[in-house]
Amino acid sequence: MSDVLVIIPTYNEIENISNILETVMKYPDNFDVLVIDDNSPDGTAAAVEKMMESYPGRIFIEKREGKLGLGTAYIHGFKWALKRDYGYVIEMDADFSHNPDDLTRLYHNCKDNGADVTIGSRYITGVNVVNWPMGRVLMSYFASAYVRFVTRMKLRDATAGFVCYRRRVLEAINLDKIEFKGYAFQIEMKFKAYTKGFKIVELPIIFINRRLGTSKMNGSIFGEAVFGVMKLKFDSIFRKS
Repeated sequence: MSDVLVIIPTYNEIENISNILETVMKYPDNFDVLVIDDNSPDGTAAAVEKMMESYPGRIFIEKREGKLGLGTAYIHGFKWALKRDYGYVIEMDADFSHNPDDLTRLYHNCKDNGADVTIGSRYITGVNVVNWPMGRVLMSYFASAYVRFVTRMKLRDATAGFVCYRRRVLEAINLDKIEFKGYAFQIEMKFKAYTKGFKIVELPIIFINRRLGTSKMNGSIFGEAVFGVMKLKFDSIFRKS
């Protein structure tokens, strides 16, 4: 068994899922993959199960009853990984917006370079986003600036969803206490790691907007992030008090 697990949440990713799995399987680090599928009506789960036949013991699927949110999908995957012997867990999208070639960089920055959390950052060397509407780029960029201002975390891309965690980070965070399900989930996980003193490192990536399938992003997700960040900061102050 590999010591690193890639978690890929899916909902209606039939255009992408087989290709992304085939790509991840080719790397010499022998990544295992866990797909968390939220009952996709387009046959995503069946496509994963077909890939499992070609890569037994390396591709796994957990099927949920409905669309329960990105955060809960990752929490489900983290708990699944912690029940096994994985030392590193990576979050990644199914739609190739996260370049699978960067998996090795994130993994080895934790395994070999001493990071506890490695973030694939869109903004550490400027704005490395391709094919996003300008409004969405600005919203994402200033969301991270807002997070830095409120939380004092020195992260350029606090909302990033391409992240490698050491096992000890996930063990130290009470996953049952993670509150947010959408966009703010990514901020909350980083903030919890930050407040516990773990070493967080950002590596530059190029984020390319999905070419196939439909984005799951909407305005309510950003709203959760705006108010969620304030709540995270206030709660941390009261805990210290």
